[in-house]
Order: sequence, then C-alpha cells, then structure tokens
Amino acid sequence: MKVLKPVLALLIMAFAGLAFINQQKPTIYLIGDSTTHNNDKETWGWGSIIPYYFDLSKINVENHAMAGRSTRTFIKEGRWNKVDSLLKPGDYVMMVFGHNEGSKPDTTKTGYRGVLKGTGNETVELTWPNGTKETVHTYGWYFHKFIRDTKAKGATPMVLSMIPRNEFRDGKVVRADNDYGKWAQEVAQQEGVIFIDMNRITANKYDKWGADSVKKFFPGDHTHTNKMGATVNAESVVDGIKANPANPLNKYLKN
Repeated sequence: MKVLKPVLALLIMAFAGLAFINQQKPTIYLIGDSTTHNNDKETWGWGSIIPYYFDLSKINVENHAMAGRSTRTFIKEGRWNKVDSLLKPGDYVMMVFGHNEGSKPDTTKTGYRGVLKGTGNETVELTWPNGTKETVHTYGWYFHKFIRDTKAKGATPMVLSMIPRNEFRDGKVVRADNDYGKWAQEVAQQEGVIFIDMNRITANKYDKWGADSVKKFFPGDHTHTNKMGATVNAESVVDGIKANPANPLNKYLKN
C-alpha cells in the first residue's frame, strides 16, 4: 500500500496535467446537422472524420452537430447556448446548415425546423398551441447570430456550405449555389469571415466521378453518406482550408 500511494498520486498528477493541456489548446467546435454528425454506423457525418486530419496534440475538435437540426432549432433547443458557453479566445467554430431549413416555418411538425429564405431581416411571428410566441428569422439571420456570438468570445467563426445531395441533372450534380450555399457565402462576406465552399469542392469531385460512382456513397437516401462519403466531404473541408493561406487552421493540419 505504501508503494501504491505514490504511484496513484503520480497518475492523478499526470491526468490533471493532461486535462490542463487540453484546456489550454484551442478547440474547433463543429455545429450542423446529420451530414456533420450521424450515428457512425451505416451513415456517417464528415465531422467524425475531420479530426484525423488535424494534429490533435495542438488542437481539439469537438463535434456538436446534431441530426435533424436546422439553424433555427439548433438555437431554439439550447444547443448553440451550450457551445457558446464553452468558447474561449483562440477557439474556432465551423458552421454548416441547409438540409433541414426548407419547410415553411409554422407550428406543425413539418414546419418546426423551417426558416425564411435568404439573408434579410424578414420575420414571421408564430404562436404555439401552449401560447408560446416565437419569432422566426431568415437562414442568413441565424448565421449572423452564430458568427457575432463567436466573435464576441474572441473565437474565430468559419462558414461552410452544405454538402451536395446525390442528385444529378444532365450529368451534373445539383449544387446549392442558388440558395443555401449562396446565402451562406453572402453572410460570410458581409461579416468578413472565412468561407469554405464544401458544396462546390465536393460537387466538382462528384461531376468528375459520375453518378454511378457517387451513388456508392449514399446507402439509404440522397442526403446521408456512408463513411467513404463522409471522408470525401472531410477532405473537401481540408482542401478548402489549404486553398486559403490566410486560414489559421492551416498550422494545425497534419503534414
């Protein structure tokens, strides 16, 4: 027992030291939907793959994305407040949404996730059956909030465009450059923050590979990828980081 006590004390000190080091390292927080964080069984989110591309001795990666969430519900359910409470100067937030925003915002089950289209200041006022009032904003408004809250904590926001679905027209994959991808880029430009066009980068790969090859990435529907597809999207994020020498995450990538 006399020997074990000093050993136990050393182990406790070592774990405490590691915890301190982890707290001092910057953290990349990922927020988004199932395309970023899935069950990691048949379907995977790219956020589960991206840590392998970073030097985790220098930076942490935490995936706070949640399946089925839109910009609106990520805030409404308190998920953003949790991430915001964790942010410290030097951290990063990578944000990507767009797959769950499309329904008309109302108090039905279908409309629960919907937002107004575009990047303006339009709103719609909802009254839920229990009398609760809710103001629903545009897709861009919610991104502005994520970005400004992140900046207020001394952290760095980065906006990503949504991954493309497995939808081909005339031999080319359908892109988001006329709606959610476009609006995400507009907000990033308005706020002066880094934009990574994951939609375009992955879509260029899909166009090159063709529909028959791309369908291997989508085991059940046209939105959710398997691990191989998630890896494609994670590599697109890395490609987007490397393409911009001003992106501070370059110094944390593995060689």
